[in-house]
Amino acid sequence: MALIPSQVLRIAILLSYFSILCHYKALDMPAHQTYGGSWKFLTFIDLVIQAVFFGLCVLIDISSLLTKGGDSREQERQLRKLIGLRDWMMAVLAFPVGAFVVFTFWSLYLYDRELVYPRLLDNFIPQWLNHGMHTTVLPFIIIEMRTTRHRYPSRSWGLAAVCCFGIGYILWTCWVQQVTGVWVYPVLERITPLARLLFFSAMTVVICVFYTLGEILNTYIWDQTHTGKVKGE
Repeated sequence: MALIPSQVLRIAILLSYFSILCHYKALDMPAHQTYGGSWKFLTFIDLVIQAVFFGLCVLIDISSLLTKGGDSREQERQLRKLIGLRDWMMAVLAFPVGAFVVFTFWSLYLYDRELVYPRLLDNFIPQWLNHGMHTTVLPFIIIEMRTTRHRYPSRSWGLAAVCCFGIGYILWTCWVQQVTGVWVYPVLERITPLARLLFFSAMTVVICVFYTLGEILNTYIWDQTHTGKVKGE
């Protein structure tokens, strides 16, 4: 039996995301006042994705509790729809985008933080908030994957959806640059147009790799759990 029920963990994680989002939006940063506001940053988009995902998880927990023991086919059908949406969000958005944000942020930060998180931001963003946006995202989503089995779509459809998200965000950053004349991330200012194209292509490949890793990890966790239960019988 788990030390902390999964339902309690989901509520705690959801509340933590609400806190992070509220503190982030309260920051008096010049970038938040320019075209696109917070929505031009993938970190903020990911925080919203994670908050919506865990909000959906909590909603499903509450719905399951309220419909437990009932015999309404319509309620069961609606609950199955919510579960299907939750599993799709986990597969296509929550895990790959969350893992991508953590991986790319800390990779660039360790190489040269000025490329992605200039020291100037230390005057606006406290360390705990930085880790809330760029570190704890991955452990939280792995906890959810470990406590609940999620059904992935076919790999071709899943990868297509992830690619659409990645390309959509790339086009959005290009549009912001077209309007403001400034790239969202300093690293894009320092490289040539050809290198920028290669960078965008590489990042699209990386997020697709994270989708595949999420699918493999989900399968491994639950195959191991099933095998352990069979051996224990």
